[in-house]
Amino acid sequence: MTNSAAARQAFSYCVQQVRRYDYSNYLCLLHLPPEVRRAAFAIRAFNVETARVGDNTREIQLGVMRLFWWKDTVDGIYKKTPVEHPVAQALSSVLAEHRLSKQWFSRLIEARVTDLEATAPPVSMAEVERYAENTASVLLYLTLEAAGIRSTAADHAASHIGKATGIGLLLRGTPVHGSRRRTYIPIDIAAKHGLSQEDIYRGQNREALADAVHEVASFANAHLVHARGLTSTVPKGAVTVLLPAVPAGLLLQSLEKCNFNVFDSRLNSGVCGVSPLWMQLQQRWHAYRGLY
Repeated sequence: MTNSAAARQAFSYCVQQVRRYDYSNYLCLLHLPPEVRRAAFAIRAFNVETARVGDNTREIQLGVMRLFWWKDTVDGIYKKTPVEHPVAQALSSVLAEHRLSKQWFSRLIEARVTDLEATAPPVSMAEVERYAENTASVLLYLTLEAAGIRSTAADHAASHIGKATGIGLLLRGTPVHGSRRRTYIPIDIAAKHGLSQEDIYRGQNREALADAVHEVASFANAHLVHARGLTSTVPKGAVTVLLPAVPAGLLLQSLEKCNFNVFDSRLNSGVCGVSPLWMQLQQRWHAYRGLY
């Protein structure tokens, strides 16, 4: 197989992984210019691969070993010795064309390792926000770099959008996390609403749980409002990179429509609780208006 054929196959794999496991962002990436889109799919596919480590293993140490394999793989990519993995090959090709900071990949992996090894829920929202920053915001930083955008305003917006996205997804995942005796609802917020960890795991004390979810979601919404308040200061070329704000906002709206009941099946219907068509229309409308 020729190098060009191998690269096409690697990027095709990345696109399929993002489409399968991160459909809302798959739709967002379609709005990017072609030269940036390739890089963005490789970046998002890397996120999919590392995120699924925790989903696919019950043995913590095996998961940690896999994440460290990805750490070594990233080191190899930057040393121009990539391993035979389609995502690694795609990232290697991207780095030949774009300057991407290694620190963002490293921070994402470190955050995944810390999360996998965690033995207790986060104590406060500061911990949840830090995790969202290091797993969601970093993807936007990398995409901005791939687009050649160096802007403090765009970085600030990306930080807030990533936090809003991460917090929303963690809330939606509460039933799945609970089945594994995990939760990302901070201990202090749960205690404030008279909610025990066991209540969260079992989906009991629904009124208190909804109140706690509402409070956590309010942090996500505040980040989204802050990000959108920066729109006039963000370079035009950054707007399509920041389109993940759209699914983040729609997910928060879906949560509100479900009265912040994270066990409501409507949250997992369609994309972020809305139909795929409505998601596409919302993204197109925002992109057309120069909004995110």
